[in-house]
Parts: sequence; structure tokens; C-alpha cells
Amino acid sequence: MNRKLTLLAVSVASVLGLSVIPNAQAATNTETLAKAIAKQEAEITILKQQLATLAAEQKQQQQQNKQVTTQVDTVVQQTTKAQDRLSRFSFNSYGSAVYTSDEYFDNVQDTSAERRSRTDLERIVTEFGYQFTDDWSMEVEIEYEHGGTGTSLEYDGFDEFGEFESEVEAGGEVVVEKAEIRYRPSKAFGVKFGNIHLPIGLSSMLHKPNQYLTVQRHKSEAAMMPTVWNENGIGVYGEIADFHYQAQVVSGLNSEYFRTYDWVASGHQKRFEEVNADDLAFAGRIDYGNFKTGSAVGVAYYYGNTSGNRHKSNKLDVDGALSIVSVAGAFVEGPWILRGQYLYGSLDNADAITQANKTTPGLRPGNFAQLGSESQSFFVEAGVKLDEWFDIPMTVFANIDYSNPLMSVETGTATKRYENTWSSVGINYFPIPEIVIKAEGGLHQVAVASIPDTNFFALGVGYQFSL
Repeated sequence: MNRKLTLLAVSVASVLGLSVIPNAQAATNTETLAKAIAKQEAEITILKQQLATLAAEQKQQQQQNKQVTTQVDTVVQQTTKAQDRLSRFSFNSYGSAVYTSDEYFDNVQDTSAERRSRTDLERIVTEFGYQFTDDWSMEVEIEYEHGGTGTSLEYDGFDEFGEFESEVEAGGEVVVEKAEIRYRPSKAFGVKFGNIHLPIGLSSMLHKPNQYLTVQRHKSEAAMMPTVWNENGIGVYGEIADFHYQAQVVSGLNSEYFRTYDWVASGHQKRFEEVNADDLAFAGRIDYGNFKTGSAVGVAYYYGNTSGNRHKSNKLDVDGALSIVSVAGAFVEGPWILRGQYLYGSLDNADAITQANKTTPGLRPGNFAQLGSESQSFFVEAGVKLDEWFDIPMTVFANIDYSNPLMSVETGTATKRYENTWSSVGINYFPIPEIVIKAEGGLHQVAVASIPDTNFFALGVGYQFSL
């Protein structure tokens, strides 16, 4: 046996190039070699275990990386969806507060004016919009008026004669000025429906504080028809080249509220909880250019009957057809600003409406001596931006407003007591683009010789921003 081991050792030594040492020394070398082989086998076993452990750890790490990647992808997808939803949402707001000092008359017979000063948080308006898809969108505009006095008017038909009841609402007056859904598959054509703005009068387009020069919106328009006029209805609109068009069918006015001093403006049914829509109206407009962004000219037309929307419809058996025509223009180029508008309106059977309104229960009598069968108004404002020549963000302006809700009457002679002209000059100062501070002073003239001219002064601050 020992001889065989010796020969094996010699053979191995020969293969390894070792010298052959016989007898006891050879036996020693054999044992050393065996130990070396055993040690290497042990080290190999350890290495295999380490490799197995490393492979297991690597697999576990790969699984963890996969989980992390999945989580990151999920977060990225959620973030992308959130960003997409956020990009589809829009928020705008504007508002104004004013101080006025003017001379007023207690009633139409008074010829001695008294000066009064007033402050008013005119309005805070919030606009919310959402783009559902490329074609479908919505917009809601809510106005908080005059810091929060709240009354609503409800018609009680169960009263013996029928009456209007005023109800105080908690939390102040909140008016929805727009709540429309739009479908616009192309730039040339779109449809909107809900509570929409009528395109009659420039105030429907230029109603933010930085879009008109005077401290308050133009008095001439408010003395003839609803300002920022909104009704429930449906309309089509679009843009072809530089032409913009609108055509709408909407709820009409209620002649029960027509008054001498503001013609058909008070017939707007926003004061009622529900809007009568027995008589609908048509409104259309076409503009060349864009009034909101610069120079433009445009014409608008409104037509609708007003008798069918009366609550006491049996008191008037004739139509109260109403027509209004608007012609407007704007030149905004460099430092120069020039805007103007002329409104003309006619009302059928104005005398019959006057007689019917005299005996409507629950209404303040007001002055029912005459209701105009024709009405007209206009304004012209001109401004110059001084920052074209000086390092000051200020615009100086001059303005004239004229209104005559009794341009003509069906019988008799129209009184001149409600024919008013306001002439003024003022400034707009923009400390930052989103804020405007205004000052205006002027002369108020009534077309009656016995009524003295009066002076007025106004300060205002307004803001507007978009997110």
C-alpha cells in the first residue's frame, strides 16, 4: 500500500515537475499535497456558498428594483394624470372697490342737489373653467356684489291680486353671471348653452377693471339695458379669419319691471328665483377684430317679446316687442386707446306697458309718467399711455357718457329729465400689471334748464389675475 502511495506521489510530482524524493520524504510530500487539495476544496465550497448567497441577494435586489420601478412608474403616471387634470383647470378673478362723491337729487321734482360721499365694494368675481376634452369645456362665473346685501324676489301668485315678496338671504348677495358648457370642435364653429353672456353692449366683453378707463362701468349702457347681460339659452359662435360671430336664443325680459329711468334694464329676471321663458329672444353679433385684445368694429342686434314673461300676464294683452341695435368700435394701437359705442332701442306698446305696471301689486311705484318707445345712449372714451414717453405706468383719459331712455314716447311729449350727459377726465395707474388705481372727476348735466349742472369725483381700485 505504501509502495502504491509512493508511486502515486512520484507520478504527481513528475507531472508537477517536482523532484522525486523517496521513502519518508515522499510520504511527507503526499500528506502535504492531500492537505492542500482538501484546503482548496474547502475554499471552493466556501466560494460556491458565497456565490449562491450573492446570486440570491442579486435576485432579491432585482425584485426590489422591479418593485421600486413599478412604484416610480405608478407615481409618475399619477403625477402626469394630476398635472393633466390641473392643466385642464383654470381660475380667474377680478374685483373693484370705489369711493364716490357726487351731487344727487331726492326726486325728479327736486332742483337743489345735495352732495354725498359713498364707498362701495362693487364686486368680487371668481371664474372657474375646466377643459374636459379638446372639444368640451365649461366655465362658471360667480359675482359677489356690494359686500353682501342679500335679497331675492319671489312672485306669490296665490295672493288675492298676486304680489312680489322680498326675502332677505343670509350670507350676502351672490349672482351667477355665467354657467355654460361649450362644445367647440373647430375654431370656426362652437356651441355653448346654459347661463350665457349676451353679446349686446361692450360691457359683456370689457367688464374687468383694466378693460375700461372710467372708475365705474359706463353709465350710459346701465341707463338703457342690463350690463354684463346674461340669460339662460343656447348659442353658436366662432372665428373665421378676423371675423368673430355669435348667434343666440335666450330667455327674454319681463316688462313688469321696465322703468322710466333705466328703460328695459330692470326687466332682467335675475332677481327672480325662477325665470319665465314663455317669450324667448334672439341676440346676434359680428365683429371684425377683437375688442378684448385690441382694435375692432362690430354690430349687434337683440329682438324679443316681453309681455309673455309677465307674472300677471292677464293685465296686458298686447306684445311688448323689444329691439336693440349696437354699433361699437375700438382703436388700440401703441399708446393710444379709443373706444366708443352707440345703442338704439325701440319698444312696442310702451303706453300699454306703462298703464299695466302702474297697478302691479307689491312693486314700488317709481315714476310711471312715461315709458320710452325709443331709447338711445352712447359713450366715447380716449386714453394715452404715458409709459410710451415716461417711466411711469399711467394712462390719462377723457370720457363722455350720454343716455336718453325717453328719446321718444307713443303719446305726448317726452320729458328731458332723464336725458343725462356725464363728461370726465381721469387717470389709471398700474403699480403692477394685475392692479389698477383709478381717479376720475367730471360734470353731470341734465337736459332741463332748471336742473343745475353737478360735479362728481370718484376713486377706485381694481385687480385681475389668472391661474
